[in-house]
Amino acid sequence: METIDAIKTRRSIRKFTSKKINDETLTKILEAGMYAPSARNTQSWHFIVVDEKRILNELPKLHPYAEMMYEAQHAILICGDLHMENMVEYNGINCSAATQNMMLAAHDLGIGSVWLGVYPRKERMDPLVKLFGLPDHIVPMMLIALGYPNESFETPDRFRQDRIHNNQW
Repeated sequence: METIDAIKTRRSIRKFTSKKINDETLTKILEAGMYAPSARNTQSWHFIVVDEKRILNELPKLHPYAEMMYEAQHAILICGDLHMENMVEYNGINCSAATQNMMLAAHDLGIGSVWLGVYPRKERMDPLVKLFGLPDHIVPMMLIALGYPNESFETPDRFRQDRIHNNQW
């Protein structure tokens, strides 16, 4: 798949089949995340790969928009490391870039995904810290649900010329 096509055709998928994602495909998705740019090249991310149904089924109880986890075959919790990057805001930026890379790679590999925001919502962060036993210097930033898509969407036209400003406002 061409990069521009992947960017334009990737959609948030919330319905998944029961087909498992193999380890090779998951590794490619994680590798794509690790090739994301990061502030000062700190690469201050950690990824928790979830494939246990018990944990996947717990996530909707902890996040108000995580109902799709009941059908998802995998999830990835993307976390920032305050020992590697001491500014939590930069961790958010770094982890966002890694998340976008992983979602585009997943799409290219025929895997559906959806991004669930966690940081800076304490009511979302604290239960995930507890569930995953995160140390104090690890901040949960976002969560991705992954699986083979059981829905599809048309590609909308999102190009907005009125949002482009040349040289000044």
